[in-house]
Amino acid sequence: MNKSFTLKASLVVAAMLALPVAQAATMTKADYTAGKARIGSDYKAAKATCAALAGNGKDVCILEAIARQNVASAELEYGYTGKPSDQNKVLVVKAESAYAVAKEKCDDLAGNSKDVCVTEAKAVETKALANAKMGKQIGEATTDAEVTKRDADLKVATEKCDAMAGDAKANCVAVAKARFGKT
Repeated sequence: MNKSFTLKASLVVAAMLALPVAQAATMTKADYTAGKARIGSDYKAAKATCAALAGNGKDVCILEAIARQNVASAELEYGYTGKPSDQNKVLVVKAESAYAVAKEKCDDLAGNSKDVCVTEAKAVETKALANAKMGKQIGEATTDAEVTKRDADLKVATEKCDAMAGDAKANCVAVAKARFGKT
């Protein structure tokens, strides 16, 4: 049971991390507002289906509904803002939500089986959070690399301007700075 649970939990987290995230910053305010309303109504419908359940099954159902709501909200926010920090937040929310649901499923077990289940769920979350952190660091490194490349290109462009004189040189330098985002 534990091996199949671990495999299932790993597959769920991998699938959640592999899902394409909403297109960044292509959403209008009206789409964003409609998305929030849709997420709210989806959550209420999912929670209503949990009412027929009892015990830990009901708890798991409610946590799954909350997890879907949290993930959808994070994806909607990223789709609206397009910020790298919001993209990273999507990964973190997915990892934390998957852990909360997996941990609640462990409540059906007892003794060492439960301890192992909780530890396995925590390990899956830890790995997913590490991947999110690595993605954030890669994003920051990419941003730093882009700045470095842009600065190098600016240096080359201004060096080419040194062959000119007077207003032509000043204009050339101004154009180069504007082209590479320096004022």
